Amino acid sequence: MKNSQSHVLIIDDDQASIRVLLGVLARKEIRGTVASTKKEALEFLDANHVDLVFSVIEIERPADGFKLAQAIKSNAPELPIIMMGQAVFPENQNTQGLLDVTVKCIDAGCRHFLIKPLKSGDIENLVDTFLPNQAITMANVDGSAGPSCHRIVGKSSKLIQTINLAKKVAGTSIPVLISGENGTGKELIASLVHYSSQRAAGPYMQVNCAALNDALLESELFGHEKGAFTGAYTRRKGRFEMAHGGTLLLDEITETPIKFQAALLRVLEQQDFERVGGNDRVSVDVRMISTTNRDMSEEVAQGRFRQDLYYRLCGIRLVVPPLRERIEDLPELVWYFVNLYSRQTSRRITTLSSEMMNLFAHYHWPGNIRQLRNVVRTSLALGTGPVLSLADVSWIFDELQPRPQTDNLTISAETGVPSNLSGLPLAEVERYAILDTLEQTSGNQTKAAKILGISDRTLRGKIRYYRQQEDLQPA
Repeated sequence: MKNSQSHVLIIDDDQASIRVLLGVLARKEIRGTVASTKKEALEFLDANHVDLVFSVIEIERPADGFKLAQAIKSNAPELPIIMMGQAVFPENQNTQGLLDVTVKCIDAGCRHFLIKPLKSGDIENLVDTFLPNQAITMANVDGSAGPSCHRIVGKSSKLIQTINLAKKVAGTSIPVLISGENGTGKELIASLVHYSSQRAAGPYMQVNCAALNDALLESELFGHEKGAFTGAYTRRKGRFEMAHGGTLLLDEITETPIKFQAALLRVLEQQDFERVGGNDRVSVDVRMISTTNRDMSEEVAQGRFRQDLYYRLCGIRLVVPPLRERIEDLPELVWYFVNLYSRQTSRRITTLSSEMMNLFAHYHWPGNIRQLRNVVRTSLALGTGPVLSLADVSWIFDELQPRPQTDNLTISAETGVPSNLSGLPLAEVERYAILDTLEQTSGNQTKAAKILGISDRTLRGKIRYYRQQEDLQPA
């Protein structure tokens, strides 16, 4: 499946040039739209997303062309613009005017200047640079299943199993709990469930539970009445009310406090609630989808999540596999991100470095697809040439090196510290030294910090860092 979502705007009234441009776009399966005036172009850009603009400029009267380019750039700074101009001059006039216009176009942020009459080969090279169309394998998702579902890239068996189960349960109203590590794409699966359901025409609301405290969560989900608290100047609908007839996604549900979980359970059971500061009951019909990056059974066992709420949310559980279990999808994902970000760097990529892909295949990817996206985008921005590699981003190359093997280390049963620390990275030695000292001081951080010769604050920071790293480690 090619990158058929790309969209090009052509601003010109010259039919010969338009035919050449549309012909190239058609051969590359890229959508093209023509605007014959500046007003028509700006109105179209206000209402639609485009990936590339071809705009005409009059060499002898370039002011309008510059103003149009500036207007486009003011609203979409990264949108590439390619200017086109007719180089027709009297015999006694040199081409200095053309050169001046070209320089001013580049200074205005335009990426290239084409001289008419247009040549198909030149246009193809530019389109390949700014809109790479490398064929990639998408998961078998119905094209009608929502605006973002086309981005589910891959063909691995675990991914396909999750997608098939998501489509199977989409037609029901059963609550869905989607679990998976950070950066695996849980939100895409949630979107697939909604847009494959009978509620697809209804609203699809999302709430990031990790970003809101207890009080804000109640107001965000249930809304509030005028005067309910300081700053509540008007009545405001909550996400539950706004999602009536559709789907509500509670992202990172395990980040909600216990007190709020009780209120949430009651709403889910009764499908009605009161706005904050109000007395009137508001009835809703909402399908619930939740996501988490934690082990829910462990959260329940530790008393951090209500068991009854867990059973209410987990009608069906979908598991999104981590990237290290989808190694066969790596080439597709890399090319997808090349297609997505190449236009920002004006760099045409034709090949993926075999050394880079081999390194990718042996890395454990704690940040999953989100981490891969950042690696590819950085490599695109800082590298050179048609081959995508890590040659110009040495620090990323070092970060992706396989972790040292510790299979031959003898681990103390009492302290969990290896008896022989030789061959370990210095950071690991430091970690084991801190853990051993804490064991000796029975967890007294003040004493441990004194023995280690560091401040209490430094020790607390390192302990917090180690805990975060443990959360990122693969299961």
